[in-house]
Amino acid sequence: MPSKSHANRNLPDPRLLAERGLRESGPVPRNAKVRRTVTVNLAESPLSWLHARGHLSDRQMLAGETLRRDYESAALGPHVTMSWENIPISRQKRAAPSGLNRTERMMSAKARFDDALFALGPDLSDIAWRVICVGESMPAAEREMSWPVRSGKLVFKIALDRLVTFYRIAG
Repeated sequence: MPSKSHANRNLPDPRLLAERGLRESGPVPRNAKVRRTVTVNLAESPLSWLHARGHLSDRQMLAGETLRRDYESAALGPHVTMSWENIPISRQKRAAPSGLNRTERMMSAKARFDDALFALGPDLSDIAWRVICVGESMPAAEREMSWPVRSGKLVFKIALDRLVTFYRIAG
């Protein structure tokens, strides 16, 4: 059960698990794609954790998620031996233009990601990349960059504000 302070702020429960149900019924034809249910912990990322506790605005959260989506769509993260072509996409319309093949979509996402990091500049791009894309916790990112304790959240919020401007997220 969520704590009273959490319930009073009218925020979603950070422990919420979202079921993303996909159809699967009867025998599957040989060349058909099989759909399964995936459970995703919405509070798993440091970005979601900060947002769920009221440290980030909805606009900052959306900007961070947009950068993360571009990072994942461009396939910039570590690779595994299996191809994970079906990356979940939110219902937002800031994705790559339709009508592009997979390679063109990846190149478009990579260009958006590079432009976003360029807009952040060298001082803010490191903390944004570590927390949003790699998923490092704020204390771990502060340690890695030799920053004083509790300074990362302030700098991270400045980076997110700049991403809000870059992605033109309306308030």
